[in-house]
Amino acid sequence: MTCITLEGSRPLWAPAEERNAAISTHTVDIAGRWTCRLDPDSRGEREEWFRSPLAEGTLEVSLPGSLQQQGIGDEISLETPWTGLVVDRSFFTDERYAPYREAGNISVPFWLQPEVYYQGAAWFQREIEVPPEWEGREVLLNLERVHWESTVWIDEHRVGTERSLSTAHRHPLGRLSPGRHLLTIRVDNRAVVDVGPNAHSVSDHTQGNWNGIIGELTLTALPAVRLSRVRVFPDLARSSALVKIDIAAGTARVPAGEVRVSARRRGLEGAPAAGPVCVPFAVDYGRDLAERGLTAGGEHLDLELPLGPDAATWDEFDPALYDLDVELVAETNGIEHRDRHSTVFGLREVGVEGTQVTVNGRRTFIRGTLESCVFPLTGYPPTDVGSWRKIMETARAAGLNLLRFHSWCPPEAAFLAADEVGMYLQVEGPVWANQGAAVGEGRPVDAFVHEETRKILREYGNHPSFIMMAHGNEPGGRDAEFLSAWVQGWRQQDPRRLYTTGAGWPAVEQNDFDNIPQPRAHRWGEGLESRLNASPPETLTDYSDWVSSRPRPIISHEIGQWCAYPDLSERAEYTGLMRARNFDIFADFLAQAGMADQAADFLRVSGELQTLCYKEDIETALRTEGFGGFHLLGLTDFPGQGTALVGVLNAFWESKGYCAPEEFARFCGPTVPLARLPRRVFSQGESVVFEVQLAHFGPAPLHGDITWSLRTPQGEERLRGEVARGADIPVGNGTRLGPVAVSLEQIGGPEQLDLVVTVESEDGARHQNDWRVWVYPEQDEPAPEDVHVTEDLQEALDRAGAGERVLLEVPPEEVQNDVALGFTPAFWNTAWTGGQAPHTLGILHDPDHPVFSRFPTRGSTDWQWWELLHGARAMRMEGLPQSLRPLVQPIDTWFEARRLGALFEAKVGRGRLMVSSLNLFAPEERGAVRLQGGCRHRPRALMNLSASQERLAARQFRRSLLAYMASPDFDPQTTLDADQVAGVLG
Repeated sequence: MTCITLEGSRPLWAPAEERNAAISTHTVDIAGRWTCRLDPDSRGEREEWFRSPLAEGTLEVSLPGSLQQQGIGDEISLETPWTGLVVDRSFFTDERYAPYREAGNISVPFWLQPEVYYQGAAWFQREIEVPPEWEGREVLLNLERVHWESTVWIDEHRVGTERSLSTAHRHPLGRLSPGRHLLTIRVDNRAVVDVGPNAHSVSDHTQGNWNGIIGELTLTALPAVRLSRVRVFPDLARSSALVKIDIAAGTARVPAGEVRVSARRRGLEGAPAAGPVCVPFAVDYGRDLAERGLTAGGEHLDLELPLGPDAATWDEFDPALYDLDVELVAETNGIEHRDRHSTVFGLREVGVEGTQVTVNGRRTFIRGTLESCVFPLTGYPPTDVGSWRKIMETARAAGLNLLRFHSWCPPEAAFLAADEVGMYLQVEGPVWANQGAAVGEGRPVDAFVHEETRKILREYGNHPSFIMMAHGNEPGGRDAEFLSAWVQGWRQQDPRRLYTTGAGWPAVEQNDFDNIPQPRAHRWGEGLESRLNASPPETLTDYSDWVSSRPRPIISHEIGQWCAYPDLSERAEYTGLMRARNFDIFADFLAQAGMADQAADFLRVSGELQTLCYKEDIETALRTEGFGGFHLLGLTDFPGQGTALVGVLNAFWESKGYCAPEEFARFCGPTVPLARLPRRVFSQGESVVFEVQLAHFGPAPLHGDITWSLRTPQGEERLRGEVARGADIPVGNGTRLGPVAVSLEQIGGPEQLDLVVTVESEDGARHQNDWRVWVYPEQDEPAPEDVHVTEDLQEALDRAGAGERVLLEVPPEEVQNDVALGFTPAFWNTAWTGGQAPHTLGILHDPDHPVFSRFPTRGSTDWQWWELLHGARAMRMEGLPQSLRPLVQPIDTWFEARRLGALFEAKVGRGRLMVSSLNLFAPEERGAVRLQGGCRHRPRALMNLSASQERLAARQFRRSLLAYMASPDFDPQTTLDADQVAGVLG
């Protein structure tokens, strides 16, 4: 192909076969066996260990790798100098943890525990062989990922120190004579800069504070005139790319040189190449270097590379990639120099339109989750594309389109995988300057923030997946002014992505988007006052007030944080460095409480409730027209900070059995049908009235049919209808259709049904979502005459003792314990949040038990249980026989593992007793009960309901309960005395 040259220039290119041979990479892999010596007291530099082969106390290790992964380090003890705050100190003080504090059997409950631990300096050494053809050439040592400071010596010469947590450490070794040389590397994993003890770049909460070198370890012989940096700035409007090239020449004068640039679409056989475009250059030291922005010999070139009118764009739906090749040839004193650089890029532009993010001019909705550097087998992140591709594909299968790297930056392989899969990335510097650390106060971390930003943008800036950046997470200190300048400065230098000050805060006018924690279903500290705990279930709430409060997009920060019970079977997967000894503790607590056989049920039931809450959390965001998106915390479990089991996937990105990624995508994807329902529970004579809303952020508008149906849990269709035929659905979430009114007269109650909304587009695609609703009979039934109902404990005991059937409805204030029972599962976990309510993880019950014969239920917490759990209390049942299992069993936090009950039956004397601490009270008897400061009052959301609509679920449950108690099925198998019954209340 002819090289396009500028007017007056001359091509310097040899024939292709000669050129390829001339620019072949001069790189040597130095991975393998190294000699290692630990230096916990930092004696090595003072004693000049670099001057000779390491001797005393040497070990043989493999690099790439970490010391800890190879079994090198100290045994875990109570004095282990962890990197990361331990908020809950009960491990060190509570007698319950005494067995786990014994030497040789240390098991910590607050994060995954490495087999060994080492913090300090370590020296790595080996001989290298410099080939004869490298004579006179600069040699560069490349260490892809170091944790976290490296100092290098070649023979007895100190080369220098690097300290990046985000990018490769590159040490120029100078011109080395051919033959053998002693290469010594000192790596220190102690805090070089105070980035915050919980920053995921360094903390034991996530990857662990490892010491070593991973990824590529290479030596490269550099040409005297070379390409030092290549940046690609796509221009969507011109269907081209502006290529910015920096050339390093050192002290060499270059009277004649030329750069050749071309690109080719990846993955398409026979795809036409863009270019080549050739640009001549020369390095003339007669010119002022400062005028050209250069501090050493070199040159900077800008050239436009046309990609053609049919160039493919890159986005989440069609991640079209281009491979860019830049080749350099130059002459100095009759000597020819050649260099080559390849990079990947996509024709992609990210921007903002009002309050939403755009990709290539099309509005998108950010559906993100955190990747917090959790890799239990190794304790450090993978550097191969395949491992990252698996993570990205799993996230995409769950309907997500973005990974947020919380206070760390991943290796190159993660960017390459995201480019290929079509996953957007929010990258952060390695800083969580809080909990004692701070930014904007003139501390060393301020300079480190800019230092790391510069390296991240230089190293990874060409990747189209890299669409968002924050300096780090949740800063402390005088952050607003410092970070406002950070946003402005780096956006000006590299406008290829969107910038925000920090994940969490501060929200300043300089931000391209605000990544803030306020608009979400449960915020830190809300406890039982959060929306899903305090307000009856509906699907109308949105965040429109938040959207109108600012001119920029809002990306909700770390929404969800709903817990599931530990999957104790998961322990078998921890076969590498990090071990789930925290799970061992939780398993012991469960066994001591006599509930070990319920572990799998606790996981399933709590997981189903967790998924229920995530669905409503996500749909609330999707219902909000003009909203920017959200970051989950998270799709996967977070093993640190007290063990936060907040994922529907485990720490290995695997399903825990109750929600596969594809199920999650029904309510979290590019196209999600939504139903706006004022309630979840209806009486038979009513109509379900709802509005259909479409959150469609696909590659193009849709045209198709929208239908609804009511189905049984077994899939039998009871009713169906049409919402719209041939509807045009634009990109966005402003399409609302209806209202649709569905009469329930044909539905016999009681019944649980699924309201299903389906969108079938003309291209054959099908998008479906569903919401469970309950239909109960209108007419009250008279209470059975042979069942006595009372709130008085003594009366209940007396009557049961005399042979009666008695329902003891325990008023919530009569239950004297500190267990906070809520509708939602625990938020994050009770240890890290200081015991924030609720303490429970849903309710376990047998849906086939006859007590539920008139109250359809799935065996886990669902929306019809809200009335019964709101304002209710859990009874502690440790004093009752192990054989007695409650009919409704709240699941306690795994840190306590108390035997709890909300409904149980027993024989007392000659009679039969049912004890309930659920909120069964009918409105005419007690109103809608909610405890708040010891007082009862009706939630505001119930004020608009008529008496016949209010507490339909509680009424129906009470009917079912009394009918069961009046039947022959009411035959408790466990006998209790009066003291045992009274004990559950105290």
